[in-house]
Amino acid sequence: MTEYGVHSPEELGDVVRKRRKALRLTQEELAGVASVTPRLLGEVERGKPTAQLDGVLRVLAALGVDLQARIR
Repeated sequence: MTEYGVHSPEELGDVVRKRRKALRLTQEELAGVASVTPRLLGEVERGKPTAQLDGVLRVLAALGVDLQARIR
């Protein structure tokens, strides 16, 4: 299990892009599996801070990536 510290939309986008490529999926393929538009997926991968949270969560679920929140 690999863990990444994510502190910005850009860092989350990097995680999404790396995982998608590791699974050898195109943006269009992943968007279809996650039930989001390819445009939204592109925004997530570019780190757009206003990307819709429900779409981001669907993308992460489709990639098998868990999102956790820790209290510091």
